[in-house]
Amino acid sequence: MKFKIDENLHSDAADLLKQHGYDARTVVDQGLRGHSDTDIARICRQESRIIVTLDLDFSDIRVYPPADYEGIIVLRLNDQSRASVLQALERAIALFDTESLAGRLWIVDGHQARIRVGARRAHVDRRK
Repeated sequence: MKFKIDENLHSDAADLLKQHGYDARTVVDQGLRGHSDTDIARICRQESRIIVTLDLDFSDIRVYPPADYEGIIVLRLNDQSRASVLQALERAIALFDTESLAGRLWIVDGHQARIRVGARRAHVDRRK
């Protein structure tokens, strides 16, 4: 799987995905800092990359229909510190072998992952 880490996340998020064997690039590394969400989404589609972001705009399925993307992961965290983000991402990574990302919106908070498939929601509770 290929991921694009949005500019609102530290590059450690990409490093964590790489440590798990995934292809991860950051918006910043690709010189896309300051580009609109629409541009980032379009580029992710062109590159077949899953977007990982803190930006709640990506959770609007009317604007970013999950079926149009390789996957969208929105981290919805009260604590957006580097440690909290990496813990949430670790929880998500643990689900990659059992839950599909393609065409789905994942909302990962401090306790669980909610997965939206098109117009319906699946609830995956992975409390730790």
